[in-house]
Amino acid sequence: MNSLTTKQKFFNSPIIKIILSLLVCILIVNIGQEIAKKLLNFTSLDKSYRNLLKGIIVSILAIGSYTLFFKYYEKRKITELSTNRLARNLILGTLIGAILQSLTILIIYLNGGYFVASINPFSFIIIPLTVAFTTAILEEILIRGIVFRLIEEKLGSYYALLISATLFGALHLPNQGSTFLSALSIAIEAGLLLGAAFMYSRNLWFPIALHFAWNFMQSGFYGAITSGNEKTNSLLISKIQGSELITGGEFGPEGSIQAILFCLIATILLLVLCHKENKIIPPYWKNKLR
Repeated sequence: MNSLTTKQKFFNSPIIKIILSLLVCILIVNIGQEIAKKLLNFTSLDKSYRNLLKGIIVSILAIGSYTLFFKYYEKRKITELSTNRLARNLILGTLIGAILQSLTILIIYLNGGYFVASINPFSFIIIPLTVAFTTAILEEILIRGIVFRLIEEKLGSYYALLISATLFGALHLPNQGSTFLSALSIAIEAGLLLGAAFMYSRNLWFPIALHFAWNFMQSGFYGAITSGNEKTNSLLISKIQGSELITGGEFGPEGSIQAILFCLIATILLLVLCHKENKIIPPYWKNKLR
């Protein structure tokens, strides 16, 4: 009986669940991605459309592996991926992400640092659209769905928010043009904001939509660099120049001071709403005192 109890405690600990779920999801996504890539290479489809299909497959695998793993491991309904109020979560998240990114670019423009040289055909957005929704789904599943949610169960909302945001910023350090300050920017503006979005909605579709809109508007619409990555095709062919404080330099607008400020304001507003609606989860030791 004691060994069984010890075994149950071991497999129910947040750290073990985080490690196992990350391994399962990442493994399934990577294997599926390689298989899809090889199969799609046999088709006569244009590269953009092959990437689009691969992105859809990767997204389905990420959502499917997460759902199946936690459905059987935790023996529960996966409410954080519920389609209840799906339209509301997707529309609200997309609007917030698009507005925050547009405000960031607006500051660069008002400082004389953003110029539109020409406009590409609409088909040019296929690749950045694919990258944006695939990245948003995969990163939100892994960081907010797994890391944040499982830490929150034990340490509460604010410790989970701090830890997951720090991890999210650190994961961007290997990117080209990344510095400690740019990683800190990502931790504050994206790590905190997306964590707060999940706390408020208790649904992954809200931060997924916000994350998608932020990235897509940045690289797919305005033609800026996203997180130090190479420029992709975009609707607008633009030139960004000026102070790194305003433009974000080689890392892109995400490394700018205004991006931090706008996203921090949005984060605070979401946290205020979380408090008003009693959506803050206290750490386990505070529950024991009650």
